[in-house]
Amino acid sequence: MRTEQPLENLDQWDDFVRDRVYPQPQEKARDDYRDYETPGRDCVREFYRQNHSQQTYEFVVAKKEQFAGLTQRRMGVFEALDFLNTLVDDSDPDIELDQLQHLLQTSEAIRADGHDDWFVLTGLLHDLGKVLCLFGEPQWAVTGDTFPVGCRHDERIVYHEFFADNADSNDDRFNTRLGVYEEHCGLRNVHLSWGHDEYAYHLLKDCLPEPALYMMRFHSFYAWHREGRYDWLCDDHDRQMLAWVQKFNPYDLYSKSPSPPDWQALRPYYESLIEKYLPDEIRF
Repeated sequence: MRTEQPLENLDQWDDFVRDRVYPQPQEKARDDYRDYETPGRDCVREFYRQNHSQQTYEFVVAKKEQFAGLTQRRMGVFEALDFLNTLVDDSDPDIELDQLQHLLQTSEAIRADGHDDWFVLTGLLHDLGKVLCLFGEPQWAVTGDTFPVGCRHDERIVYHEFFADNADSNDDRFNTRLGVYEEHCGLRNVHLSWGHDEYAYHLLKDCLPEPALYMMRFHSFYAWHREGRYDWLCDDHDRQMLAWVQKFNPYDLYSKSPSPPDWQALRPYYESLIEKYLPDEIRF
């Protein structure tokens, strides 16, 4: 029996993202991003071992019942952002950037390209669902790439080999191409692995335009928006919205930099955006 424990905190995952994904100007090619063959951090493989072995159909349905109703607490967006601002590894000798800095870098890159303000706000809020950590959720149930549960795990999902330890892989209901779903049923009818993407969608589904909600809900579904898999579960509306998710992804991935934005200088601008689109408090 395996005895490894889940990752202790989100910082271990974020350490990998910062060390392996943050670009160095004129030094790092786009093909060097998301290098899972030589990740540089042992914790990455352990993260995905935990994630892939324990994100079952039953687990995901239970987590949606627990969190999608938004009964944990009420708080303002800035209170949630302040929590994200605590997610930093103090032992990192090179880069001391927290989740808030990543969100600001994403949103500022979108803003610099002249996109609509709701798109900019999406950049700021797309990882808001990581406040799940505030409620004691383990890391393998918060972040990482997402994938459908309830059907066969596609081989293009990173670290596919770890699905061998997932109970659904040996369940005849879940290990076929369609599993419990119908052909082209639409992603809104598909359960993806539980994490911050799905949670952010439920947090903000009444506040932002639909393209923004697709960006939030599916930005970690790389097997779909980057690898071109799972089209057999998509309907025409999903295919139309896919372009928005693909438009968002470069800002999420390639805007990362060791230089943090000046939050205090930028805060008034983002306060106005949040006031325009969101209530004073939202349910979590």
